[in-house]
Amino acid sequence: MRYIIATLGCKVNQYETQAMETFLRERGHVHAAAGESADAIIVNTCAVTAESGRKSRQLIRRLKDENPDAVVAVCGCYSQIEPEAVKELGADVIFGANNRKALVDAVEKAYLSGEGCRDIDEPFKRRVLEKLPAGAVSGRTRAMLKIQDGCVNFCTYCIIPYTRGRLRSLPIEDAVYETAKLNAEGFKEIILTGIEVASYGADLPDKPNLADVIVACAEAAPDMRIRLGSLEPTVITEDFCRRLAATGRMCRHFHLSLQSGCDRTLKAMNRKYDTAHFYSAVELLRKYFPNCGLTCDLITGFPGETDADQLETLDFIQKCAFSDMHIFPYSRRPGTPADSMPDQCTRAVKDARAHEAQRICERMHREFLDSCIGQTLPVLFETSEDGYFTGHSDTYVLVKAKGEALRGKTLDVRITAVDGEILLGELI
Repeated sequence: MRYIIATLGCKVNQYETQAMETFLRERGHVHAAAGESADAIIVNTCAVTAESGRKSRQLIRRLKDENPDAVVAVCGCYSQIEPEAVKELGADVIFGANNRKALVDAVEKAYLSGEGCRDIDEPFKRRVLEKLPAGAVSGRTRAMLKIQDGCVNFCTYCIIPYTRGRLRSLPIEDAVYETAKLNAEGFKEIILTGIEVASYGADLPDKPNLADVIVACAEAAPDMRIRLGSLEPTVITEDFCRRLAATGRMCRHFHLSLQSGCDRTLKAMNRKYDTAHFYSAVELLRKYFPNCGLTCDLITGFPGETDADQLETLDFIQKCAFSDMHIFPYSRRPGTPADSMPDQCTRAVKDARAHEAQRICERMHREFLDSCIGQTLPVLFETSEDGYFTGHSDTYVLVKAKGEALRGKTLDVRITAVDGEILLGELI
């Protein structure tokens, strides 16, 4: 069976897609070559915003049109909350945000017998994290491991708790096993990811925390560096930073979920911190991980946000001096409290505020890149072209250097210049 598998959304979706692809390949199925018709299509969808849902529908339609005889399977957050809409698009196999191995079983059955199925469970009845094989989306240098799923924060703009369900964590012994396996396979970096990793362990019998699983994984994989997915600032304490720094293996890049730099807006979003708490987390990370890359998510034009609130946010992001930012105009998501809030901002206002923030982001990003000149950064080289190798620094910036047979190696590079979005350097 020739298949096409496509993903929208977050790193967790990417992880789950590579797991499904692992299952497919283990059973002898092959990815359809470019221009080749597929026997099966799998689309792993996203529903974090209404726009994400639109893109999910658009991708399903396009792939179905390009492969009219293929079995069409849809899974993920969008199909979890909109299964009828997915059915109307002509999907044969419809799953939600769970049971990835069962989905592969269903695709095989539909291919062989023509019999489709629909398996949408109740998210809040999920109690155990589905164990999926760790691995890489592509290449053999960096791998991902999902250590947690679910979220119970119930931010007013977010649909994810209703698609992903309760907190579910991967037991430490399982995380250690998967990490050691990746280390033995030759991977040089592992990304620990989840829907809300700050809550890791709250559902497990002995209540381990995020630092516990990170330290255990570091001990299990002496040849790999460790990178974290998105973090809630609530998990960043002095003890957390001290323990992570002591491993000597942490990548100095932390992506923090900010969303707004205005306390009034954060409260309306039902976030669990204020700007003082957030800034304390920023200071701790810079104390224990000097010159680290700090990135964040920001939503502009949230319902009720005023021009004064926007100015507070702009002042705050400059105070934090982020190395980069992901900036999104607020997108209404039916089914969330924010969708029915009064004082919705117009599209023009949301976009204008996003552009204001983006201009500041671009300046801060340029300043961060310039600050790297003269520094020595550890770089994991991944690709090569014309005698130059490119890879990511531990601060998650692309670095280019001249050398031979560098792919898959982590080497120190002295940064000499900036070329667009890439740092240029010399091997030490």
